[in-house]
Amino acid sequence: MGGRASALELARLHAPALVDLRHELHRHPELGNVLPRTQQTVLEALAGLDLEITLGQELSSVVAVLRGRAEDPGSAERPVVLLRGDMDALPVTEATGLEFASEHEGLMHACGHDLHTAGLVGAARILHELRDDLAGDVVFMFQPGEEGPGGAEPMLREGLLEVAGKRVDAAYAIHVYAAERPRGVWFGRPGPQMAAADEVLITVQGKGGHGSQPQHALDPVPVACEIVLALQTMVTRRFDAFDPVVVTVGRITSGTVNNVIPDGAEIHATLRTFSSGHRDRAHAEIRRVAEHVALAHGLAATVDIGGGYPVTVNDPTEFALARATVVELFGEERWSDMEVPEAGAEDMSFVLEQVPGAYLNVGACVSDDHTTAEDNHSPRATYDDAVLPDIAALLAELALRRTAGETRS
Repeated sequence: MGGRASALELARLHAPALVDLRHELHRHPELGNVLPRTQQTVLEALAGLDLEITLGQELSSVVAVLRGRAEDPGSAERPVVLLRGDMDALPVTEATGLEFASEHEGLMHACGHDLHTAGLVGAARILHELRDDLAGDVVFMFQPGEEGPGGAEPMLREGLLEVAGKRVDAAYAIHVYAAERPRGVWFGRPGPQMAAADEVLITVQGKGGHGSQPQHALDPVPVACEIVLALQTMVTRRFDAFDPVVVTVGRITSGTVNNVIPDGAEIHATLRTFSSGHRDRAHAEIRRVAEHVALAHGLAATVDIGGGYPVTVNDPTEFALARATVVELFGEERWSDMEVPEAGAEDMSFVLEQVPGAYLNVGACVSDDHTTAEDNHSPRATYDDAVLPDIAALLAELALRRTAGETRS
């Protein structure tokens, strides 16, 4: 790049400031889509950069556009790349003992979103310095609410993908892991990487009565139990095992005392799927099973399936570029292929439904033994600051390469 410092070199120069920013975010976690202090901290961290900033109307999002100054790589329109970092925390009381631990009881950055935010700020600072080499525009998506109720959808409604004046061409995001993989090892896979997640509520409506005379009632309890078992059979008999469907019943509620047959029962479950086709089919099959099992006993069942996050799908071409960039920046030994998707869910999936892109993970385990470390969402989860410059460098490098028209296969 004409003698200029590389993205990785600049990331290492910015590392101390990014660590300070991450620690400040960690001390003051906020939940959901309304993160006023976090939003202000991000704006202060971006101050002085040549950015076009838009604040969310429905939520405390920050969207910043950086215009590249390099010559167009030959396309009819300058490419636009989106880089995303989520900002919200979890309702967890921290038990790490860190000197920069959360100062707010019941709130903690237990999933590493403070690193994601600081890393994205780092990418913005790097690309600002390298904007003469940037052959397109970059959208920095600072997103609230990933842990719920979901910040990506309202940001999309507010025009996220068109904010640069041209629709985004590719999107990239990174997530840190406190355990499971060694520190500094990147991992991902083409195609489905994370599951779709839906909440399921099945209400069985019967007719209550005295426990001594069940023949005069329509008991919803055994019917609810039968529905639970039938759902598990449905999964194994209606769906291909190589495109998994997971139905987990986490809660059944009914009745008040042991000698009264209640009027109704509720089944609370989650549904995890790894393809849009199986997700749609599973919705229909759950309704069919619940309604027909209840009907067979003379009762009625209603099914409410809340619209959760879709499947997170990595575009094969964008994933190939991301994987190759990791290997070229950090070495082959820092990459590990994911053999199967993860059953967790992620609302970056809403962006990747509309824009080809890649979602990568990186190990940020503090311990030398990642197999015994506390995992994400634990009150004792800790993350190594050493991965921060790598996150910033990779995001920046992906934007530089993608806007320059680089692809891999």
